Amino acid sequence: MKLHIAQVAPLYESVPPRLYGGTERIVAYLTDALMAKGHRVTLFASGDSRTEAELVSHLEEAIRLNPQVKDPLAHHIIQMADVAARAHEFDIIHFHTDYLHFPLSDLLHRPHVTTLHGRLDLPDLPYVYRRFNHQPVISISYAQRKPLPFARWVGNVYHGLPKDLYRLGKGDGGYVAFIGRISPEKRADLAIEIAAQAGYPIYIAAKIDKADEAYYETCIKSLFELPHVHYIGEIGDAEKNEFLGKAKALLFPIDWPEPFGIVMIEAMACGTPVIAFNRGSVPEVIDHGVTGYIVHHVQEAVEALRNVDMLDRRQIRQVFETRFTSEVMAENYLQIYQQLCGHKSAAQQYFPIANQPEKTYRLQSA
Repeated sequence: MKLHIAQVAPLYESVPPRLYGGTERIVAYLTDALMAKGHRVTLFASGDSRTEAELVSHLEEAIRLNPQVKDPLAHHIIQMADVAARAHEFDIIHFHTDYLHFPLSDLLHRPHVTTLHGRLDLPDLPYVYRRFNHQPVISISYAQRKPLPFARWVGNVYHGLPKDLYRLGKGDGGYVAFIGRISPEKRADLAIEIAAQAGYPIYIAAKIDKADEAYYETCIKSLFELPHVHYIGEIGDAEKNEFLGKAKALLFPIDWPEPFGIVMIEAMACGTPVIAFNRGSVPEVIDHGVTGYIVHHVQEAVEALRNVDMLDRRQIRQVFETRFTSEVMAENYLQIYQQLCGHKSAAQQYFPIANQPEKTYRLQSA
């Protein structure tokens, strides 16, 4: 059965983003994959979004790059009004806007669901999710759910990338890579230390948000002056294939409960092993000893980096194709859509692995 699906994206970045941006990228890939399967999609997003779907927007340019926007909430409220005005047209409405729409979607009387893309361990969130515990929500990892076990979880769908977005790399650049934000929880400082101890140069492709400028000035700026550190700034999809494909490994020494970590599957798509700290979603995404190494501290990461050539880059790419493509992601979302709409799909099971925690989830060490 073909569906008319509304995808409601945040307005902070275009869909897809020009540079850094996780949620909006996933909305873009999901929208494309759903349309490729013959479904009709209406996308509520910023006006500079690039999509084959019907685009609905009142805002010409995404908020982060739009100096005219002073109050982001005002534009999201208008967006919700646009969704409400057309709600009757859709078989299902898929929100990616956290809990902002909860009071509204209660009144729409249409099937709807929300993917929660961010961290859920913030102290105010239990109030919201207890009050709206009837709202159907989807996690992007089982680890993400831990702070809110009482929420109405209707599925878990791992992120996916288009199969042909990246190609297998040789890992012959002689360096290790770090991609992300320069922020306390991403721990670029630890990545720099790991690379130094293992004797490798490190190339850092990262954005510095205004909120993190003080942290950068205090804790990171001086490290960028070290001879083995090369900071290349923020990069987009066009540059990532070469950057990750030539890297010996991706360092992911996070210090927070990462809900998913798209950069891990970006690296896997290039065949590049991931050395990641055992936090959040990491044990669900990385197969230890196959697609990378899951470690607990710097010395363990250094040792893993010294053994990274033991991993098969072609096998890493194959795992990506099996588990983390946008086609797999779209199939899993479609299964949930069908269930919420009261339909039974032809396949009465989720795509392999993506929603089977017993196959992918390992308990974290304390």
